[in-house]
Order: sequence, then C-alpha cells, then structure tokens
Amino acid sequence: MLITFHSKASANITMFGHVAKQLIHMMGYCENVPGIIDVDDVPKALENLQKSLVVTKAQEDAQQAAETEKDDDPWDDSEPDISMLTRARPLIEMLEAAIEEECTVMWESDS
Repeated sequence: MLITFHSKASANITMFGHVAKQLIHMMGYCENVPGIIDVDDVPKALENLQKSLVVTKAQEDAQQAAETEKDDDPWDDSEPDISMLTRARPLIEMLEAAIEEECTVMWESDS
C-alpha cells in the first residue's frame, strides 16, 4: 500500500504505507487513512515528529553500531538501511511549508 501526503503548500509526497504510518504516529496522530492535520495543529505535529525522530535516530545508531561490531563480512552485499530521518525529510519540509502558508496537511491511500 502507498500513502500520499497532500498540502497546498508543496508537491504531493508518496511513501510506502508502513513508513508513512510510522511518521503519522510520530506526529501524534492515529494511523488511520485518510487523515488530516488542521492548520492550527501543523506546528505541533512538526514538533512531535522532530522529537520522535531524535529518539529514533539514537536507536538506529545504536542498532547500526551493534550490527557493525558483529558483522565484518567483506562479501556482504545487503542493501544499506535508509534512516527514518532521511525518509521523513520530505514530510518535514511539507509541514514547514504548510506552517508558512497556513495550510492543512492531508494523507490518503493510493491502493
């Protein structure tokens, strides 16, 4: 499933459902799809997301350090993990633009 975020302040953002739902939860919202963040609530959603990302980054760093210590296989060709902070960057920018232009942010399923 894909989830697309919409705001008049920026271009649409489409993400895999499991990632989008994590970010929605980090913003302090129920993971129900569709959903909306009212104009007055966008700053708090951004603040919640940024605080949650700090915690998640620390957890990802600890996990990566543990994996690096135990796995020194030079032939390992697995894909590197994409951090939640990297995945959240477009949504953070959308929220910042929505604050600036005083717009809502919505999301819906593209399935």
